[in-house]
Amino acid sequence: MPRYVALLRGINLGKAKRVAMADLRELLGAVGYTDVRTHLNSGNALFTGGDADPAEHAARIEAAITERLGLDVRCVVLTADDLRTIVDGNPLADVVTNGSRMMVHVLEPVPGPALLAEHDPIALDPENARLGERVIYQWCPDGLMAAPPVGFPEKRFPITATARNWNTMTRLVELL
Repeated sequence: MPRYVALLRGINLGKAKRVAMADLRELLGAVGYTDVRTHLNSGNALFTGGDADPAEHAARIEAAITERLGLDVRCVVLTADDLRTIVDGNPLADVVTNGSRMMVHVLEPVPGPALLAEHDPIALDPENARLGERVIYQWCPDGLMAAPPVGFPEKRFPITATARNWNTMTRLVELL
């Protein structure tokens, strides 16, 4: 059975959309996933599930969160191979000196050329942003709050983007 990583967007930031990780583990188990483990309190869950398209797993998790917790939470699911490819493909690895200031914006679905022409993350931060297969890598040497917002605004684009710092991404690979 394949391993997956679910990245929930926008939970446990301030008082809105609070989800205890124990509740998330229980929810994932109740919908049929096994070997469920969470990392940190920011909506990172590793699990074993049937061989299905990651988008199908994401839809299933989103529906369960809405049904059981009453929250509208977007979710991006990566296969173990997807996550390893993202970590192994970091084009900024030679300049990163602090993993907490290196962000990986995971995109679902992958933006096509038309969307990239309309919202070009590299043009917004040409020195520190690079595109990967389904991610935007962004080095934020002065911290995330000082960095240009390179992610896709969901109100304008049909893309879910959720960001994790480099330390979290590499730890998730280790936990697989």
